[in-house]
Amino acid sequence: MSNLKMKEAALIYLDRSGGLQKFIDDCKYYNDSKQSYAVYRFNILINPSDVVELYAELGNHILHHPLKAAQVFQSVCFIAVKTLSLIGQLQTETQINIVLKLTHLPSLPSYCLDLCEFPVDYTSQRFYIMQGIVIAITTVTKYTQGARFLCSDEACPFSKGFQYVRVHVPGATESATIRNDFLCNLCSSSLQEDRKFRVLGDKQIVEIIATEALHAFQGYSKNQPFRFQSLTIFLRDELVNKMNIGNEYKIIGIPTCVKTSQTAVCIEANSITLCHLKVPSGISDNFRCLLSLTSSSCWKFTAILANIFASHIVPPGTYNLLKLCLLMSLVQTSDRNKESEDCLDILIITSDTLLIDRLLNFSINLFPHGIRHPGSTEIFPTLSRNKYGTGAVSIQAGSALLAKDGICFIGDLSSHKKDKLEQLQSVLESRSITVYIPGKKFGDDIDQQMTFPVQCSFWSFVDMDSSSRRNTQKNNTLIGQMDCSLIPANLVETFGLLINCNESSPCHPHFPTVQHTLKKAIDPEGLFYFASKQFTTEDFEKLLAFAKNLDVEFSLEAERMIHGYYLASRRIRTDFIYGSKLSASALKYLGHCILCCSKCSISL
Repeated sequence: MSNLKMKEAALIYLDRSGGLQKFIDDCKYYNDSKQSYAVYRFNILINPSDVVELYAELGNHILHHPLKAAQVFQSVCFIAVKTLSLIGQLQTETQINIVLKLTHLPSLPSYCLDLCEFPVDYTSQRFYIMQGIVIAITTVTKYTQGARFLCSDEACPFSKGFQYVRVHVPGATESATIRNDFLCNLCSSSLQEDRKFRVLGDKQIVEIIATEALHAFQGYSKNQPFRFQSLTIFLRDELVNKMNIGNEYKIIGIPTCVKTSQTAVCIEANSITLCHLKVPSGISDNFRCLLSLTSSSCWKFTAILANIFASHIVPPGTYNLLKLCLLMSLVQTSDRNKESEDCLDILIITSDTLLIDRLLNFSINLFPHGIRHPGSTEIFPTLSRNKYGTGAVSIQAGSALLAKDGICFIGDLSSHKKDKLEQLQSVLESRSITVYIPGKKFGDDIDQQMTFPVQCSFWSFVDMDSSSRRNTQKNNTLIGQMDCSLIPANLVETFGLLINCNESSPCHPHFPTVQHTLKKAIDPEGLFYFASKQFTTEDFEKLLAFAKNLDVEFSLEAERMIHGYYLASRRIRTDFIYGSKLSASALKYLGHCILCCSKCSISL
């Protein structure tokens, strides 16, 4: 009686939600094809809240026993097909494969799967929701959605028809669907697959990490040390190619244990949703007060901001040009879809790598997707064999794709080999990276290639005082110019901003820096400046998150200035005698700098 009531509730829900009409339309597609299928697959969209209000027991089955709930809808759909004569070729109920697609799960802790916790529950076979960032994907391969088996004994009644139909269920491997040791329930003879009725689908494997795990790639953790590992997601059919490397998603799925060379917990995805970072509604009261006091000028606020920025790393009033450029690059990043030329890359020429490294490392931590590239890993994607034996090739993200819509700090440029620098130059010019997949190496007949957009800004510096450079520097460098002979000229031009941090100049006095360093050595946690107490790191995080999402419009004066830059760029291309020696790429970034400064000044 309980099962009958659940079937009745399922039919009522399908009728009220519009799912019944969609099911009828899907049946019409199968019926019009005039082809006999072993399995007819249907997706049914389920809102758990509506089902619980309609009939609590059915809602409980959907949330905690999804495979049994699918059988209830399977029975209802089979009755509908036969009653309404929707598919003439359909013979048995087992031919219907129902996939319940949940819109959401209850916002309760018991339904959330924390990727940083251990152990992970994979025995309940129920739905969980998890959130993470994609760090690797595989190429798309095939799997068996369903297959028809016949009894090998021709005298057996089950040697015909569709009595033995096997379909894929969440967590099942390929061998659970296709094997040669199945026996007939009637005569115990072996079953043989009717291969012409095999139904194939698309499959893709994705690896994700918890969002909190990004702190491990930012140089330091704000909290205590923690443990994390990637989690494997299986995407099938309509979910294939819906997830991109570097993006953050919410996934609803069923955990399961897959036995490979190393037993691993995986998730059979049911639905995925792209996550967007929440933008703070405003800025702190201290910054609002400063903004009102400097409203008479559109540059005072930005100047003061650069002066006090990262005051616990370097003294206020030092490295102002560099700090302003870092702020511009931070606010130039965006969580929305953006064009490749919006990225603002920075290359720093310095002899004080320690302070520069600390300043850059502090700055990338102000942005959720700020990645400090570890020297032992790759900047761009790499290939490896998939550990689950599916024949697919796994593409690991690398630091650049992991920093999507953020900052990738690649450290000292001189620490990278020539081939990596050439690859970096190519990426900076095209804002994309192409991965070539040799077929013979990975057991495929044909070669493949995949192209990924690189949507992050690159930060780097060059140590001009390293011992390997002293013997090669030029001595005829003009006053006011930098010696960039140690860096390929084409690579230098691909960076949007080239900054010379010369500490011997009047802009970088030694005494405040030395005094600051001694104070930090004595009291590492101390706040030595009033600005550090008034404007905290959290205040800067809110300010940057708010500023980078502003829609800034150019003033008439700014448009005229940019127009003048474009005219100068045209002169570069047409006049080789009187034209400026400034490169065209540098002129292109001048316009972007004006836009960044407008955001930094919070011009609402």
